[in-house]
Amino acid sequence: MNDLLGKHIVLGLSGGIACYKAAELCRALIKEGATVQVVMTAAAEQFITPVTMQALSNRPVYGSHNASGFDAREANGMPHINLSREADAILVAPCSADFMVKLVHGGADDLLSLMCLARPVDKVPLLLAPAMNREMWAHPATQRNMAQLSADGATILGVGSGFQACGETGDGRMLEPAELLQDVVAFFQPKLLAGRRVLVTAGPTFEALDPIRGITNHSSGKMGFAIARAAQEAGAQVTLVAGPVHLPTPRGVQRIDVKSAQQMLEATMREADRADVFVATAAVADWRPATHSEQKIKKDGSGQPPVLHFTENPDILHTVAQGERARAGQLFCVGFAAESHDLVNNAQAKRARKGIPLLVGNIGPLTFGQDDNEMLLVDEHGVQPLPRASKLALARQLVAEIARRQHPTTSS
Repeated sequence: MNDLLGKHIVLGLSGGIACYKAAELCRALIKEGATVQVVMTAAAEQFITPVTMQALSNRPVYGSHNASGFDAREANGMPHINLSREADAILVAPCSADFMVKLVHGGADDLLSLMCLARPVDKVPLLLAPAMNREMWAHPATQRNMAQLSADGATILGVGSGFQACGETGDGRMLEPAELLQDVVAFFQPKLLAGRRVLVTAGPTFEALDPIRGITNHSSGKMGFAIARAAQEAGAQVTLVAGPVHLPTPRGVQRIDVKSAQQMLEATMREADRADVFVATAAVADWRPATHSEQKIKKDGSGQPPVLHFTENPDILHTVAQGERARAGQLFCVGFAAESHDLVNNAQAKRARKGIPLLVGNIGPLTFGQDDNEMLLVDEHGVQPLPRASKLALARQLVAEIARRQHPTTSS
């Protein structure tokens, strides 16, 4: 989607084995549309060469030969001024424990630390991706330094957990390049839902016939997961109740896995009491088997199929929308309608039947499992088409619509 098109990122590397990940991160940022200027400390050059980073960024690398902070290649000899003024953000990845100390105390004994100190704080954000041993990460001094850096306006992107180069296992690993890329993209998204709590349901449900088989549908969950990501990017605290799908959880989103419609209802009702926005994208089964066989239902040789009886599943969206908080205007409810035909009339009827302010309609067979979609927004005033685009792009448009409808003065 080129979410970083037009952005110029200064990618700083301090000393640490995680420098090998910075090469892939640099490439990922560029593929997303950004231009990248690499600045390395002398310690970083012990782990990866400037030649590698220059080849990936297609720009000369500023490194240990600029340790004084001055460079004859610059007209004014001051790369620490020029590079920071050109940047939309400075991303230090990896950011070592030692480099954190420099930042906390305003150290300026190499180009990278000098540039971070000289940047216009109100115009050039500083993003830090820590990388260190688990004991170093957990040490009170490191935690104090991080708290101070946050108080000074830096954004700490967090760490991963797992096997470390030292042979130990725990927190402190630098996040993977794909995770950092998602965090950087999210950083630049407008925070239209800052401070809000958003609840999203996604995917199909599975209604068991026996321990082996059951009834489900073709929903992939991609649209719901995209909405969860877009809401988190917009600054919301997001909870995602997901049916049985195999999709990675969006960064920063709390996920609750369920299978059946009844399980989804129970999880949703628990979370709805704390939510400001509820977006019901899940394709919930309308019916479930009236009984569940404890053993696999087998053919008996008669040639006759077993007689199955069904009972209606609870209507999750209607149940939430008719709750006290929704009726009092404290919970903004958005529904989805996946239709096979006559989208406008079916979507309008469903919105009225559910009693919700906004419903999103689409043609199910054209969107299930796809990475793109086209949608129809339906409210009391009529319909508004959203042309075909990636599901993430549509999710961001929907989030902007939700923010605008909750806060009419907010620009979408």
